[in-house]
Amino acid sequence: MADDPLSVTFAALADPTRRAILARLAEGEATVNELAEPFSISVQAVSKHLKVLERAGLISRGRHAQWRPCRLETAPLAQASQWIERYQAVWADRFDRLDREIRQIQRRRSEGAEHGRD
Repeated sequence: MADDPLSVTFAALADPTRRAILARLAEGEATVNELAEPFSISVQAVSKHLKVLERAGLISRGRHAQWRPCRLETAPLAQASQWIERYQAVWADRFDRLDREIRQIQRRRSEGAEHGRD
């Protein structure tokens, strides 16, 4: 597996549990136990997900007495978003061309139906 930062970010984002954890952390800091509450998996399993997110730089852990709250780190998400945005213009252009082609086909069919042709 590639270990460049963008590949590590996308690998971490590939799991729905990790994305749900990030969504929760977007609301504010949380402990491992708080993050584990909505899931039907063990706290240990959530801790493993947190390690993946931490290795990707998507979260950091603080230290307040015995608590280690997790917080969202947005820089890797911004880098992933920038990478995706480079291709957005290409996708938009292709969808526009597909839309024009579909409209031409629909117009030809409509005109053919008016003249008794299929």
